[in-house]
Amino acid sequence: MTNQDPQAPVPNGPPATALATPPPDKAAAPADTDVDPATLLNEPVQHAWYRRPMVWSGVLALLLLGGGVWWWQARKAANAAPIYNTQAVARGNLTLTVTANGTLQPTRTINIGSELSGTVLKVNVDVNDSVKKGQVLVVLDTAKLDDQVMRSKAALSAANSKVEQTQATVEETSASLARYEAVAKLSGGKVPSKAELDTARATLKRARADDASAQAGVRDAQAALSTDQTNLSKASIRAPADGVVLTRTVDPGNAVAASLQAVTLFTLADDLTKLRLWVYVDEADVSAVKVGQSAKFTVSAYLSRQFPARITRVGFGSTITDNVVTYLTYLDVDNTDLSLRPGMTATATITATKRTDVLLVPNTSLRYTPTVVAAPAAAKGGVMSSLTPRMPGRTRQSAASGASTALAKQVWVLSKDGVPVAVAVTPGISDGHMTEITGGDLTVGMLVITDQKTAAAK
Repeated sequence: MTNQDPQAPVPNGPPATALATPPPDKAAAPADTDVDPATLLNEPVQHAWYRRPMVWSGVLALLLLGGGVWWWQARKAANAAPIYNTQAVARGNLTLTVTANGTLQPTRTINIGSELSGTVLKVNVDVNDSVKKGQVLVVLDTAKLDDQVMRSKAALSAANSKVEQTQATVEETSASLARYEAVAKLSGGKVPSKAELDTARATLKRARADDASAQAGVRDAQAALSTDQTNLSKASIRAPADGVVLTRTVDPGNAVAASLQAVTLFTLADDLTKLRLWVYVDEADVSAVKVGQSAKFTVSAYLSRQFPARITRVGFGSTITDNVVTYLTYLDVDNTDLSLRPGMTATATITATKRTDVLLVPNTSLRYTPTVVAAPAAAKGGVMSSLTPRMPGRTRQSAASGASTALAKQVWVLSKDGVPVAVAVTPGISDGHMTEITGGDLTVGMLVITDQKTAAAK
């Protein structure tokens, strides 16, 4: 018996497996059941379109793309919309101050010099010494002055002697003329002759003239003596008033040369318990500075202490320093404790005007003007509305914005829907940061716009 491979083909016949056992589904199917051709052909089953995964994948991609576009448009609109910095209008107190720099000076300064030239013999006082009126401060060498006084006294004595001589001559010539006149009267005018009488009369006149000249010489000698004595007294330089010595520029042995201008040897302060602050007020602030206003100032020696002062004079004459026009103003200072000293540099703050319980706005709100106009609300209608072009928005203005007065200005107030609205106001005084509002439609609580920026600028 020969062995054969069961899988080997049989000539002119079906495979062995096909002859042995039929397919289970074909064997079980009834003879009268309809068979799908796709099943007989071994092809995949076709599903409905709404059950296909590719359709839903496309829908999901479109939704994601639309959401991205909407988010991009919303972000772009948010970045384009302006952001406003605001501050609420409130009531408060406002003080207008003027700042000026200056130096402390004594109320009265006395410069003591010498009218005479000479050598300093003695100096009796030094800096910071208190002196009394009439006290001798400096003594010059008086040797030459003493000689001049002696010479003047001698000249006066000679002049007095000359007067005595002339008076004797006057008496003599007067007696001679009297005798001539008596003889002429007794002789009936025969003797003496007329010429002799005329000569006697002329001699008496000359004697009287010489006497008058001699007396004038006496007065001249007396004046010269007085001048020399005065110079001798000025060799001892005395204090003209009570005070304190601030500066001293002389020492014993120094030569003092008095020329057209007296040499300053000492500087005295009249009273250091009362000082005067000299400040220079800028021309832009001088209109607010008045006599009687109070002020406070600080000095470098006491940075944490403020000293009170009061304005006593505002100068009309201007001073130009570095092309800046200023006006010298005096402030009186009480220095009873002697903590302040002349020459200190001070920074004064003058209280020009005070306002209480007034309407205040920041100065930046008065300078603000909107540059980008905001639309009422950013896209709320969905993707299509965000893609739809819009007409440019317009800023709403109040009716008062049309008012025109000489002092009228306006501020911009942020409305409830986020749109800036112009409100007319009348500003008053300003301290550099806040401004008083004296008129207009502004009320407490309104949000005035001080600045504007875009979201991208944050």
